[in-house]
Amino acid sequence: MDEMTQLDRLRSEIPTPELSGAAERRLLAEIATSSQPRPARRQRRRVNLGLGLASGLAAAVTMGVVITNGDSGDPGQTPTVQPYSMAAVTLQRAADNTSKQEELHPKPGQFLVFESQTMDPVDSNNENGHSRFLSRSKRTVWLPVDGSSLDGVLFMEVLPPKPYPGWPLPPEAKQEVGTRGPDRLADFDQRAEYLRTDYAYLSSLPTDTAGMRKHLYLELEPGARADYEAWDRVGSMLAEGYLPAAQRAALFRAAATIPGVETVKKSEDAAGREGVAVAMVSTEAGERQEYIFDLKTYQYLGQRTVVVDADKAEAPVGSVLTATALLKVSVADSAPVVNGG
Repeated sequence: MDEMTQLDRLRSEIPTPELSGAAERRLLAEIATSSQPRPARRQRRRVNLGLGLASGLAAAVTMGVVITNGDSGDPGQTPTVQPYSMAAVTLQRAADNTSKQEELHPKPGQFLVFESQTMDPVDSNNENGHSRFLSRSKRTVWLPVDGSSLDGVLFMEVLPPKPYPGWPLPPEAKQEVGTRGPDRLADFDQRAEYLRTDYAYLSSLPTDTAGMRKHLYLELEPGARADYEAWDRVGSMLAEGYLPAAQRAALFRAAATIPGVETVKKSEDAAGREGVAVAMVSTEAGERQEYIFDLKTYQYLGQRTVVVDADKAEAPVGSVLTATALLKVSVADSAPVVNGG
């Protein structure tokens, strides 16, 4: 297959305004260039939360991964991207568009406020036996810019639940509907510092592709499991974490160097917004974890997990088991007082 045939196929697969041949080639050349390591700045590292909602998934995949890197998961290798990777182009466009999006500049002592919608599976055991359902909610989280996640505050509106695929909706699921909070976000946070996702920490991360890739693979042994763990870390930094534009662009470009990343042409977040997704399959869980971007602006919308292996995931292929939608991020000078003080 010659170069122009590959470019034509690329244009037809990615749901975006068509680029000219010259513009497409410049874009792909930029991917390779921006993936080369640059001297990393010395950064201070601090801490905080990063409520990453787990995702893992499966359903209709459009095209297999074409991203390569010396030894899989080895952060010491120079990150490279195979030309004409649809996933790489999607992530490159997301990186390029970070500078066009409104940027927040929170200050120490302030709070980042995340408004989102979520769906997560729940297993219930009571006198009626074992049951499953999909819990849905709208949540607002206040996270301190420079403090611990233990100082975070959560207000939640529990929405009507959905049946878990293949299971009837249990009566107790409907009893959860209503408002909760404001409450403490967490009672403990035992994550390693390099897994923190507060603004003070994220804003100290590298702004080059190689440096960010090294961060994603910290303390991981090379291999397929490390690749999926690195991919999961990308999602944790996006879910209820806010990166400055430079770090966010580096994160997207570093994500494009993770082996196994593929594109899903049509995906949908928890709020029903459609977009294009980049994804990776967890062979252990039988699910595909998707990160969804707006079709025009390439702004991050949310995540979802879709079943690809019914036996491993214990749900029909194509079932959406988790979903999130990041609706708004803003800055506040204070957070609500939690129930009970």
